[in-house]
Amino acid sequence: MLKEEVDEEDIAEVIAKWTGIPVAKLMSSEKEKLLHMEDYLKKHVIGQEYAIEVVSDCIRRARSGLAEPGRPLGVFLFLGPTGVGKTELAKRLTEFLFDDQKNLTRIDMSEYTEKHSVSRLIGAPPGYVGYDEGGQLTEAVRRKPYAVILFDEIEKAHPEVCNVLLQLFDDGRLTDGKGKTVDFKNTVIIMTSNIATNIITELESKKNYASEQLQQLVSDELKKYFKPEFLNRIDETIIFKKLGLKEIVSIVDLQLKEVEQRLKERNIGLEVSKEVKDFLAKEGFDITYGARPLKRVIQQKIVNLVSSGIIGGKIKDGDKVQMDLDAKNSVVMKIS
Repeated sequence: MLKEEVDEEDIAEVIAKWTGIPVAKLMSSEKEKLLHMEDYLKKHVIGQEYAIEVVSDCIRRARSGLAEPGRPLGVFLFLGPTGVGKTELAKRLTEFLFDDQKNLTRIDMSEYTEKHSVSRLIGAPPGYVGYDEGGQLTEAVRRKPYAVILFDEIEKAHPEVCNVLLQLFDDGRLTDGKGKTVDFKNTVIIMTSNIATNIITELESKKNYASEQLQQLVSDELKKYFKPEFLNRIDETIIFKKLGLKEIVSIVDLQLKEVEQRLKERNIGLEVSKEVKDFLAKEGFDITYGARPLKRVIQQKIVNLVSSGIIGGKIKDGDKVQMDLDAKNSVVMKIS
C-alpha cells in the first residue's frame, strides 16, 4: 500500500542512502537499539555468547562517549578454530550497526606479506605505480566511513603493515599516499587469526581447564607474532569456543530459515522434518572445520532438490514442499 505522507523515517532512509550514515544514527532510536544488541546478535551467531557480550559492551562504551575519543569504535582480535562464527559475527555486527552487510570491508592479509604491500593498503606515494588508484583500506573507508573492517589472518601481515595499523588503532585516522587524511572513528576493526588454534582446541578438549590458563597460554603465543604496543591497543582479544553438535543443529535451523524465506517470496512453502535436520547437522559437522561445510550440505541435500523441482515444473507457485528421510536415510521430497 502506498504511503500518502512522508515521515521522518522515510527522510532518514533517503539521507542514509546518500551519505552512508545508518538510519538509526540519524534518529533517536540508536540508544534503544544498542541496549538490545546481544539479543539481535545471538539470534544469528550460535554458541558464542561470551564473544557477543564482550563486543556489545565495547561498542556501547564507545557510543556512550566513555571510550578514548578519536579512536575506532572497537578494535578486536578474534581467535579460535575455523568455522566457529568469527566471520559470521563480523557480518552480523555490520548489519546491526550499519544496516547492511555491504558496509563490511574484508581484507585478506595473506596478500600483505611483503614490506612494499603497505602501499596497497594506504596507496602509493607520488611518482610510484598505483598512485592514482588509492589504497584498498583508505579508499574503502573514504567511500563508506561507517563500516566494519575485517582483517583476515592478521598474523600473515608484514610487520610494517602492522605498524600502519597501530597508527590507526592509536589515532583513529590514516594519511594515504596522496597526503589526505582518512577518518576511522566510525569504524569497527576486527582481526581474525589462527594463532594458538591448536592450544585452544587441545585445552578445550579437557573437561576441567581454567579460562585464566587458556588466556595466559594464548597471550604468550600472541607475543611471538606481535609487538607489545600492537597488542596493547587491541580493545578485546576474544577466544571463540569450539562448536558441538547441539550448536550445529541450531545453525541448521538458521540456514533453513534463509532457504524458507527465499521460497516464500515465490509463495512456496518448505517443511523439513526433525530427522532431516538431525541428518544435515551430522553430515555438515566437521571436527576440523566446524560449521563451515554445513552450507554446502544444505545446498546439496535440500536446495538442489527444490531447484530441480522448480526448473522441471514439478514445484509451482503456491505448492508446499516437505522434506523427510526414507528407509535408506536419503532425503526425499513430497509436494502438496
